[in-house]
Amino acid sequence: MSDLSYDLAIMIFTLISQIFFREVRTRGSHYVPRTGPVIFVAAPHNNQFLDLLLGLEIYKETGRRAQFLIAAASMKRRVIGAMAKLLHNIPVARAQDSAKPGSGTVRLFVDDPCLVLGKDTRFQSELSPRMTITLPKDIGYASSEVVEVLSDTEVRVKREFKGESDVGTAQVLEAQEQKRKEGADGFSYKCVPYVSQEEMFRQVYRKLDEGGSIAVFPEGGSHDRTDFLPFKVGFALMALGAMANNPGLQVKIQPAGMYYFHAHRFRSRAVIDFGQPLDVPQEYVEMFKRGGAEKREAVGKLVDTVYDALKAVTIRAPDFDTLQVIQAARRLYIQPGQHLTIDQVVKLSRRLLEAYFQFKDEPRIQQLRKDILSYNARLRRLGLRDHQVPRAEKDPCMAALLLVYRSILLSVWSVFALPGTVLNGPIFILASIISLKKSKEALAASQVKVAGKDVLATWKVLVALVVTPVLYAVYAILGIWLAIRAGATREWIIATPFIVSIVLPLMNFAALKFGEAGMDVLKSLPPLIVSLVPGQQKTLVSLKRTRQELSERLTEVINDLGPQIYEDFGKDRILDPAASAPPATDSDANSLRQRKNSGWNGEEASLLDHPMTWLDERLFGWTRPEPLEDGDAVWGDHDETVRR
Repeated sequence: MSDLSYDLAIMIFTLISQIFFREVRTRGSHYVPRTGPVIFVAAPHNNQFLDLLLGLEIYKETGRRAQFLIAAASMKRRVIGAMAKLLHNIPVARAQDSAKPGSGTVRLFVDDPCLVLGKDTRFQSELSPRMTITLPKDIGYASSEVVEVLSDTEVRVKREFKGESDVGTAQVLEAQEQKRKEGADGFSYKCVPYVSQEEMFRQVYRKLDEGGSIAVFPEGGSHDRTDFLPFKVGFALMALGAMANNPGLQVKIQPAGMYYFHAHRFRSRAVIDFGQPLDVPQEYVEMFKRGGAEKREAVGKLVDTVYDALKAVTIRAPDFDTLQVIQAARRLYIQPGQHLTIDQVVKLSRRLLEAYFQFKDEPRIQQLRKDILSYNARLRRLGLRDHQVPRAEKDPCMAALLLVYRSILLSVWSVFALPGTVLNGPIFILASIISLKKSKEALAASQVKVAGKDVLATWKVLVALVVTPVLYAVYAILGIWLAIRAGATREWIIATPFIVSIVLPLMNFAALKFGEAGMDVLKSLPPLIVSLVPGQQKTLVSLKRTRQELSERLTEVINDLGPQIYEDFGKDRILDPAASAPPATDSDANSLRQRKNSGWNGEEASLLDHPMTWLDERLFGWTRPEPLEDGDAVWGDHDETVRR
């Protein structure tokens, strides 16, 4: 029954993921151990609910039923909690979920920053040893653990206050002095209780002893940053503790990188990249057993090892501009017509980022960064995307014909998508409104989120799951009422709700597919419109010239610097030859065949990839790139092949 409930949850989540995502790809699934105790360590944690996609892909690729660690507070939510229970997820009580505002205000004693003084506080009733005092967001949520409550207005903490962004005692004292000048007595604060994790560790150890698998997001919470959050040490304690308790046990740690193309958007794409599994060194286990400083050293070393392994299967940028530069460089390096799958796109981006970190101080790289950011700014001003620049039509007559044709095509797809779109309108509207509201709330309450995008997709899905059955029930009742008003027979009235339950999903599926085709056509219109604006022809010609010049410079730099990073680098590739590449999984091979058959071109796929593409090709001369042969290679250890 336990396995059946897990399988039921996987079926439900498969349906959810197929509706929300246009495509999900996995890489390196052949690395995942099929038997024995495994801890899956995944990052970055960019999506609150949909990161459970990792469990789905593990199940599909290996048949393993991984149990996730999930915040105990999330287990109390109706939809997420129900799904978590079906998946047998292990709840983790987080201290911050039980934090409460403290009475009065606090300030640090200048001569002894480990002594906290209060005004109108009630430390003796609200605090106790091992609890934590956390200061407000404007000073980085600086916090410290309580070691002794001296009185209602005095408490001693374990160490000086520290917060995010390297906020320390100096910054806290500076903010304190500023508040004093403004007439304030100190800071508001929160009392964070100490939470024992003994029950959680007991469940984890039992699962690993049984040869099962655990899935962990070591960052501790979801976020929308371009880099990792500091890793929690929980997964290292689990692996070392399990092996210390059971001398015959060998736990493996499986790194898994997660990458979304616009994670918060409906019908986006995702890639899950599994690295090589790591054995937990026995010497670390012996250090762990001895306790004290050696235990902390063993835990730290294991965390660092896993951190490095995750860096190899993820895309991490120090800031948004750098990420934009890398994404643009990837597009500029891959010429129009070359064939990339999304997992290859991810791998190429990763290689470019590795090279950027190594050579970022070189004048050529700095100038390229500046010029690429300038090129991106020009694209934004014109409302264009990079992949549209090479095919921007210079002939006004041809551009006008294409614009008319695609506008008609857009109208056709819109008409086909309209019924399902209208019927599902309440779902879309409510999901959008509620997800935006929840995103703002999460952003206000978080110390790590940038724009709160990590919760948008979660709430869109949750709202849809709740609202959809209610809306369909309303439509069924409305159908019965209309049937009665129309004088239908009793048999037809009884059959009406069943007909509605069959017809509505079909209409929704049609709206989904036709809507996708319509959006692809809509995205292809801006360059045509721009080319028809008086005076913009010269701008387009200049933009094309700029793109070509940037592409040539980038390729030259890559060919020059690439051999310094990759021993097997050649003019045509920075990739292990196909003969030495790791074997592809069945899903990899099937997915590649599907893409070759459909002509899909990765993230920058043909914008007219719809049932009438053949007409677009024959009327206006658009052709698909030549299909690639297995074994062709490109720069970066991609999953696909690219013709050079």
